[in-house]
Amino acid sequence: MIRKLLSADYPRSRLVAALLLAILLLLALAPFVFPGARSMSVAAKILVFVLLVASYDLLLGYTGIVSFAHTMFFGIGAYGVAIACTRLGPTWTAIGVGLLGALALSALLSLAIGLFSLRVKAIFFAMITLAVAAAFQTLASQLSEITGGEDGLSFRVPQMLRPSFELFDGPVLGASIDGRVLTYYLLFLTVLLLFLALLRIVNSPFGRVLQAIRENDFRAEAIGYRTVVFRTVSNVLAALFATVAGALLAIWLRYNGPDTSLSFEIMLDTLLIVVIGGMGTMYGAVIGSAFFVLAQSYLQDLMRLVSEAFSALPLAAAMFSPDRWLLWLGLLFVLSVYHFPTGVVGRLRARALPTTAARVVRR
Repeated sequence: MIRKLLSADYPRSRLVAALLLAILLLLALAPFVFPGARSMSVAAKILVFVLLVASYDLLLGYTGIVSFAHTMFFGIGAYGVAIACTRLGPTWTAIGVGLLGALALSALLSLAIGLFSLRVKAIFFAMITLAVAAAFQTLASQLSEITGGEDGLSFRVPQMLRPSFELFDGPVLGASIDGRVLTYYLLFLTVLLLFLALLRIVNSPFGRVLQAIRENDFRAEAIGYRTVVFRTVSNVLAALFATVAGALLAIWLRYNGPDTSLSFEIMLDTLLIVVIGGMGTMYGAVIGSAFFVLAQSYLQDLMRLVSEAFSALPLAAAMFSPDRWLLWLGLLFVLSVYHFPTGVVGRLRARALPTTAARVVRR
């Protein structure tokens, strides 16, 4: 059963397996273990980034495509749900229409980008996607009648997903099962299913061809594979998964704007998480997203405690001032990339290989 769920792609490291299991359990039990509004928002953000980063890993880690337009599809999904719920009302039909419309638009744009741009060299393709993403962000900011402009769109969701909705009369395991909790589990189940689908894709014959293209596209072309077709399909699939991630973010926030889903900062965060977690591992998206979002959310609080502890030493207190949290966050990422050049998952898997090889020899 586990073999089928994981598509025979095991963590191949006890530490990786332990980290994945811990993250899965904490995310699954977050409403009961961490019932606060802030911790729930952090857990929901981790879920959204897991799907977004995993979809980008399909492009970068498995196909070798560097694209800066990935957050454009993320924004399309968020805007699709936001616009539909604003125009059609807070119904499940509106969410479905918005999501389907966003998926259709993302499929068309990613197909066009793939067909017209993937024939050029990698650096030129990256620049083209960057230009397209910048143009789309500008367009979203200026079409205020549709997108709300710089202010964005605030909208209502179906009654079942609102905080005022109570599924049960009393608390369950000490937590009230309200609309916010139901929204969280909508995110959790959707991300879990789509992540397993991505695992299936990268471990299928199609995924093996993508990896062959990543390693040597000329050899793959010589064997008989039409590399442009496979790259284009990979580009479309990654765009569709990113679109769903954007839609989930909009449903959770009940708001969307240019800075929420289309900013270049999100693109850089996604790229950084892929590198930290491990390119071409898929599990790196889970570990990298959890590490990144937790550091981004709680490092400032941790530094405040350290600064107060060193209050008797002015220089040390100043160094750990909460205002300098971005500096320390950057240092943490530099150190993580330095010590884990193949990502956390790649490094831990490499360390586990000698042990596995020794077991095989003893057998």
